[in-house]
Amino acid sequence: MNYRRFLVLPAVLLGLQLSASAQIKLSKLGDILKTTLPKTTTTSPTGSTGTGSLTQQEAAQGLREALSQGISKGTDQASKQDGFYLNRLIRIPFPADAQRVATTLRKLGLGSQVDKFELSLNRGAEDAAKSAKPIFLAAIKSLTFKDVWGILTGEKDAATNYLKRTTTEQLTTAFRPIIQQSLDKVGATKYYTDLTTRYNRIPLVTPVQTDLNQYATGKAIDGLFTLVAQEEANIRENPVARTTDILKRVFGRK
Repeated sequence: MNYRRFLVLPAVLLGLQLSASAQIKLSKLGDILKTTLPKTTTTSPTGSTGTGSLTQQEAAQGLREALSQGISKGTDQASKQDGFYLNRLIRIPFPADAQRVATTLRKLGLGSQVDKFELSLNRGAEDAAKSAKPIFLAAIKSLTFKDVWGILTGEKDAATNYLKRTTTEQLTTAFRPIIQQSLDKVGATKYYTDLTTRYNRIPLVTPVQTDLNQYATGKAIDGLFTLVAQEEANIRENPVARTTDILKRVFGRK
């Protein structure tokens, strides 16, 4: 009889140990889910669903407000004189595939002409940036609630990346004629044509045929996204940047 009890006791203890281990693992899994998933949604008296005390409408409003604020600050900064030219993050350089043109012409004593072109190229982007704000603002109106949650729980540039994915093609189409007008207005097109024409006349060089409009459009849009991303990160990380109650509620949540 004692021998049977001796055999049963380890089995009981092993069962208790396995049970406790399983409970610990389940508890840890629950903690992980709590930190990675939005809280359980509830239904308000008006029928709208929310997360805790934050409704879908409030979350969407807060995100759109944050994006609008970031877009406004970013485009305002870019459209000022030297907004591109003196900002090392977004300054537009001589086209990379035509850099040999700049190098060669500088050796020939035409460095000032190269500098004038680069300045006019950035002036064109600054001028075009004035028209970018309404294009960006119109784009955020199409956000779904799924998009909202993905952005709010995503990386610090999740909203900017969303805008890149969903609006770059549209922005490029809308921006190209604006950029062309701006390049013509500030003389960038003429400067570039003069420079490449002089270069292409040099014996034995490979002619340069860079699409200046495509290059400037791409760089201008990239620069604007860079500034918007900065503002988005600032609102997410800096409580002082949350200037309204809805921004504090949405981005102040842990």
